[in-house]
Amino acid sequence: MDKILKSMTLKFFAVGGHKISPEKLLETEKSLFLDVRSNEEAAAISIKLQHHPRIVSKQIPVDELPDRLDEIPKDMFIGIFCPANVRSTMAYIYLLSKGFTQVRIVEGGYAALTEALKPGKIWKQIQAQKNV
Repeated sequence: MDKILKSMTLKFFAVGGHKISPEKLLETEKSLFLDVRSNEEAAAISIKLQHHPRIVSKQIPVDELPDRLDEIPKDMFIGIFCPANVRSTMAYIYLLSKGFTQVRIVEGGYAALTEALKPGKIWKQIQAQKNV
């Protein structure tokens, strides 16, 4: 943990290496969208990303991460989501401390995710899948 915290310099935060936009995450080749919201929040607003076949969507509440760590692949890029980036930040630090290296916080909360998943963008994704 000391090494992780010492790496979080001004430059680290300035270049934004800890964050990824929803659009960039949806463009990745093989990724995990890790939703760390509570089960109640996920039941209210489900995020499945079904039309993005290169993205696996998994919901594990932040408080369940220690017991469910084996469900998270170390060989995939991981974008961690929660609405205010508080729990995703905690999960980010936790996963780094457990040896995960390809981890980023999905920035912007619901607003940014909704923008990335507007009807026109989903339509383009569906059409792209048909052309493959």
